[in-house]
Amino acid sequence: MRRLNRKKTLSLVKELDAFPKVPDSYVETSASGGTVSLIAFTTMALLTIMEFSVYQDTWMKYEYEVDKDFSSLAVNIEYKTLIFFNTDVGADVLDLAETMVASTDGLVYEPAIFDLSPQQKEWQRMLQRIQSRLQEEHSLQDVIFKSAFKSASTALPPREDDSSQPPDACRIHGHLYVNKVAGNFHITVGKAIPHPRGHAHLAALVNHDYNQMFQYFITVVPTKLHTYKISADTHQFSVTERERVINHAAGSHGVSGIFMKYDLSSLMVTVTEEHMPFWQFFVRLCGIVGGIFSTTGMLHGIGKFIVEIIYCRFRLGAYKPVNSVPYEDGHTDNHLPLLENNTH
Repeated sequence: MRRLNRKKTLSLVKELDAFPKVPDSYVETSASGGTVSLIAFTTMALLTIMEFSVYQDTWMKYEYEVDKDFSSLAVNIEYKTLIFFNTDVGADVLDLAETMVASTDGLVYEPAIFDLSPQQKEWQRMLQRIQSRLQEEHSLQDVIFKSAFKSASTALPPREDDSSQPPDACRIHGHLYVNKVAGNFHITVGKAIPHPRGHAHLAALVNHDYNQMFQYFITVVPTKLHTYKISADTHQFSVTERERVINHAAGSHGVSGIFMKYDLSSLMVTVTEEHMPFWQFFVRLCGIVGGIFSTTGMLHGIGKFIVEIIYCRFRLGAYKPVNSVPYEDGHTDNHLPLLENNTH
């Protein structure tokens, strides 16, 4: 008997429903409620798709700190000078620490044709387009960071045509290792001659009709790049250029040549590609669904309440009177429709 009572008790507990169910026939449905539900589900679907696209995308995070790396800086150089020959040109670096880096340490001088080949011109136009777009669209830099630009060639491609034209210029290319202090890289007439009190260029026997000075002021910012494709230690820089004619008679003094004055920033920029974590995406998705359900429900209830007040105030719809009882004094008494099973 005890076993039977225990079984009956368990079955009774299992069948017990503490939350009474309201039959569907008792739930009031309306066209306005269906319209609001349709709008809510459509909005949820659109926002979910948009949120998923944001979840798939990445963004670049910029952090700034003091540059603690005191190692040498590798400077890649690609330059071509017109008219000068290899024996007439000298290039070197002199920094604020009075350290001179001779061009023989890593630069190569070779005769070249000043005009670019068709393939080289196409490479030049591509770089010019990228530079112009970067000046207009600053956010394009993030796209370049995300792309696998490490695999793309940034150096001048070799000439593809076998031209019989004699060389009329000198190509200077290679790399130099300099200290991380401000310095001056210059290309001018004559080979560099170092001496204890500075340096000079052997150009006493060189004469030219036009003296031109080209100056480039470069600010270099150390940058560490970490993306899902590559990790690299690189540098960003900004350039301001200036040129003028050397004319001592007119008071425009100086030395003809190409001068690149560079200065390194003491701050280092760390650029990291980040992605939205899944838990954050899930929380945002739940917020979208729950927020739309709550908002549409409140708006529908408020709108329905306002409509009921208007209909009741102006006796419209279900509140429209159907019986008019005239009185002797001339006024009428309007009666609302009677409910079922109700009498006067």
